[in-house]
Amino acid sequence: MMDLKTIIGAARGDLPADLLLTGARIVNVFSGRINRGSIAIKDGYIVGFGDDYQAGETLDLEGRYVAPGFIDAHVHIESAMTSVTEFARAVAPCGTTTVVADPHEIANVLGTAGIDYMLRSADGQPMDCLFALPSCVPATDMETAGARLTAADLEPFFDHPRVVALAEMMNYPGVIHTDPEVMAKLALARNRRRAMDGHAPGVTGSHLAAYAAAGIASDHECTRAEEALEKLELGIHIMVREGTCARNLDALFPVIDTHTWPRMMWCTDDRHPHDILTEGHVDAVIRKAVDKGLDPMTAIRMGTINPADYFGIRDAGAIAPGRKANLVVFSNLTDIHAETVFFMGRPVAENGRLRSSIPRPATVAVPPSMHLDPVHLDFSIPAAGSRIRVIRVIADQVVTGCEIMEPTLRDGLAISDTGRDLIKLAVVDRHTGRAGMGKGFVTGLGLRRGAIASSVAHDSHNIIVAGVSDAEMKAAVSAVVEMGGGLSVVDGSRALADLPLPVAGLMSDQPLDTVRRQIEAIIAAAGTLGAELADPFMALGFLALPVIPELKLTDRGLVDVTRFEIAPLFV
Repeated sequence: MMDLKTIIGAARGDLPADLLLTGARIVNVFSGRINRGSIAIKDGYIVGFGDDYQAGETLDLEGRYVAPGFIDAHVHIESAMTSVTEFARAVAPCGTTTVVADPHEIANVLGTAGIDYMLRSADGQPMDCLFALPSCVPATDMETAGARLTAADLEPFFDHPRVVALAEMMNYPGVIHTDPEVMAKLALARNRRRAMDGHAPGVTGSHLAAYAAAGIASDHECTRAEEALEKLELGIHIMVREGTCARNLDALFPVIDTHTWPRMMWCTDDRHPHDILTEGHVDAVIRKAVDKGLDPMTAIRMGTINPADYFGIRDAGAIAPGRKANLVVFSNLTDIHAETVFFMGRPVAENGRLRSSIPRPATVAVPPSMHLDPVHLDFSIPAAGSRIRVIRVIADQVVTGCEIMEPTLRDGLAISDTGRDLIKLAVVDRHTGRAGMGKGFVTGLGLRRGAIASSVAHDSHNIIVAGVSDAEMKAAVSAVVEMGGGLSVVDGSRALADLPLPVAGLMSDQPLDTVRRQIEAIIAAAGTLGAELADPFMALGFLALPVIPELKLTDRGLVDVTRFEIAPLFV
């Protein structure tokens, strides 16, 4: 906790600073200028600039640049498939010193216990983990979640100092048509003066106006420049997403100009361990934007002061007196790679690695989350017509298409047909013990044999499985259940690879590098079955997300997202 009297005394020069960083090129996100000088730090906060300050320690940066620590405006930590601790230890060396995380995934599994787990896990980390409270648990009534969170359930969490927003309001029909429970959540956030994040893919015209009129002030789902511009012109901030499955910077880059950038920011949303460890985090998005021609100062501002201002984070996002000394030191303004990262005035990472002296917080306990006996699961689909709706995977996107195809039939049953890349898909309820199941077909995964299954199936995180035969699908689901959650690859009767995710069926308790190796192994194993996507499990997990167009599958059946209703498999 900041002692304001001490900070002011140090700023006056009456008290010695703890650390004086000299020889710095200071990136000032307010003026857009780079100033040479020194930065004085006391009790983890910046107190002033100049060489006249006395300090217990002086560090010469030898002309290197110093920028504010980067801020990820919207991320699901669970998508890194590892604990908050291991996530923080992976992204802090990239220069990320603050994230605004939406614990939507674990809340769909464990409810308020999941939110509490994430908040407690954020303590003692080498970065700030702030949170936006999940607004849609479950995301829709067309799936079975592990919990249902009302406005009354969320209200106590708004008193927590780490809570800065109401997270992505995916139930845009509920906003547009003034659903009472949705209105209660919006009123709660508005009365607490918290930002209200949006999630409105493809919403336009009067419906978008109604969404904006509700006070929802951001969106990270734009996939086209025209969509982003329409939202900007209605006052909605745009979070430009560069995750693992959805990468939107290329499409939205033309929108970023001198007029729009102050209302735009970067986010990763869902980024897998491989991408964090090989590409980076927010720093990777900044580098890509600069490579595409964006002014480096603008790119840095979109990853620092813009999200800080949007969320009302007054003590981060800039290098200024009274702000936390969360800093990124680097040598090349046009190819930013963090060389030293400071959090609260102390160096926590050097040259891409967390310092060995940084303590690891104690593990936080989490309730069990797997309530499914797979013994009697039946994946057969009786034929009921000559045409079926098929989910079409679109590479590098969370949106999907809808194809109308003829089923392949055998003995009165609709089956997978590898020759046409028509693969059976199922989602099984793992929360209630009733083992309800939705069945369908997918094209675009490329499987030629075997099955892949996962308990990471946005947003309710039931078990999703795609496979060539019913027996292999059952074997893959059984493997996931036996692990207490995770990812599995099966070929015939043989398990090729798996990734245990014992924390709510979403996260590993192992270091991120270990998880990366396990993910690489299961992706490679899926590749031997014919899967052609760069990350078939990320794509698989989003096939169950019933708030992203066009066609999805939940445990209750196919969802026509454009109509927001259950659709029959057979046309």
